[in-house]
Amino acid sequence: MKTWRSASFVACAAVLLALTTACGQDSPEQAATGQNVGAVAPAGGGAGASPGAGTAAGGDGYGSGDAAAASGRARAAGRLAVWDSKELGRVVTDSAGLTLYRFDKDTAKPPRSDCAGECAVAWPPVPADGATAPTGVDAGLLGEVVRADGVRQLTLDGWPMYRYVKDGRAGDAKGQGVGGVWFAAAPDGKKAAPAGGGSDAAGRPGLSTRVDPKLGEIVVDKDAMTVYRFTKDSAWPMRTACIGECLEKWPVVAPVDKAQTKGIKLKGYVTFGRPDGIDQQTIDCWPLYTFAADQVPGDTKGQGVGGTWFAVKPDGKPVKL
Repeated sequence: MKTWRSASFVACAAVLLALTTACGQDSPEQAATGQNVGAVAPAGGGAGASPGAGTAAGGDGYGSGDAAAASGRARAAGRLAVWDSKELGRVVTDSAGLTLYRFDKDTAKPPRSDCAGECAVAWPPVPADGATAPTGVDAGLLGEVVRADGVRQLTLDGWPMYRYVKDGRAGDAKGQGVGGVWFAAAPDGKKAAPAGGGSDAAGRPGLSTRVDPKLGEIVVDKDAMTVYRFTKDSAWPMRTACIGECLEKWPVVAPVDKAQTKGIKLKGYVTFGRPDGIDQQTIDCWPLYTFAADQVPGDTKGQGVGGTWFAVKPDGKPVKL
């Protein structure tokens, strides 16, 4: 039977010694999602010109409702522009250069918005009135949807358009990939992506982070599902207390190459060769899991279960509120 004294242990020891680090805890922030339905309205739009720099933000959740949010909610988009971003590819912006986003929980056929309430404060819907197409973009792609709150929201190829309240200036794109459901919009209404990447590809890393409205910045897997750690495990020596039936509720996170991570601290980022023969990813030498009861991105049903299971911060520490 294997033990933690394996190649995984040696690798972890080497990392910890080299970085002079240890395992620990603490950190937070905010985000989320909302709901809202819209009735389809006749498409509208017009021709236009003008270049622009993009500013955006995204979130899989709610943001702070301040004056910026209120003004952003009412501000007309004007003549749209296209921003060539090295990281995101071609991105649509409003006349002020602020990035426009789309939400995976919305639908384009028929157009429908699923972002209301707190969600719409963090992600102000872009008004349809006065919006005109960027140079070189088919004006027929522009349309509108009448939301449940009566607002006529701009659509691009059927997808409702939003700004992100945390984008403060042209060129910002803080909302890109938030929660695995918010993405900058490309000129054809698809998700923005670098050339050759496929404009509708999510391009999500194997492990990354999102900002949860209650838990702050937490680690998520390639499917944007929340990642957890178990306080009955140990990092030194590296050991697991979740075996057998436990793994049916708490599946292990399979090894993820360092190059396939984003925003994760790579301290103690090693593969754990478990005694049951399963290879498991760790951060700060703590084994990582997902929770079977979490059904969609943004779920955190495993947080605090039994007082022993907690979402994970980017440095591998548990989120204990």
